[in-house]
Amino acid sequence: MSMTRAQLLNESGLLETTVSSEQVYDGYFFHVFHDKVALPDGATAVREHMKHPGAVMVMPVFDNGDVLVERQYRYPLRQVFVEFPAGKKDEGEEPLQTGQRELLEETGYTAAEWEHVTDIHNAIAYCDEVIHFYIARGLTKQSEQALDNHEFLQVMRVPFVELEAWMKQGWVPDVKTQLGIFWLKEKLFSKACD
Repeated sequence: MSMTRAQLLNESGLLETTVSSEQVYDGYFFHVFHDKVALPDGATAVREHMKHPGAVMVMPVFDNGDVLVERQYRYPLRQVFVEFPAGKKDEGEEPLQTGQRELLEETGYTAAEWEHVTDIHNAIAYCDEVIHFYIARGLTKQSEQALDNHEFLQVMRVPFVELEAWMKQGWVPDVKTQLGIFWLKEKLFSKACD
C-alpha cells in the first residue's frame, strides 16, 4: 500500500500535548527540559529532552575521490573517533554558512561547490538536534587550521574506498560519519554512471 507524505506524517491519534515544561539545566549549548505531556488516550507522562542549536556536517571531496576526515577525542566515550568535519550552528547562522565556517576553521580548506544532501535528527527520543549534511567539492587549501580554544583535532586526506573499508571494519562508529559515507558513495557512484 502506497502512502503520501501527508498520510505518513499524520499526527491523528499520536500527538502529545505539553501540559507543563521546566528547564532543569541551562548549559553552554544544551538546554535540558522536564515536561509533563497529555497522551492521546488522556493519560499523562513525563518527557525529558534537550534543545540543541543544530549542526552541520561537511563531506569534503577532492577531484580524485579522496576525502578529508578528522581524528578527534570525544570525552563521553573516552576515545578518538574518525569523523567528517562538523560543528554546531552559531545563533542566526544559516546551515551553509556553518558548513563553510567549520570547513575553513577545522581544516584550512574552502570549497567552490556545495551540495546539500539531507538533514538528520540523530537522537529523536531525547533531543531536537538536526544535522545538515553537505558535500563540498572544488577544495582549495587557504590557511592553517583556526581551531577554537581548547579544540584539538588532526586532519587526514584518505581515499574514499579506504574510509569505507575502515567503516566496515568497525573503525568509524560515529553515526553521522557512517551516514555521510553512504550518501557520498551514492553521489560519487551516480556521478560516475551519468
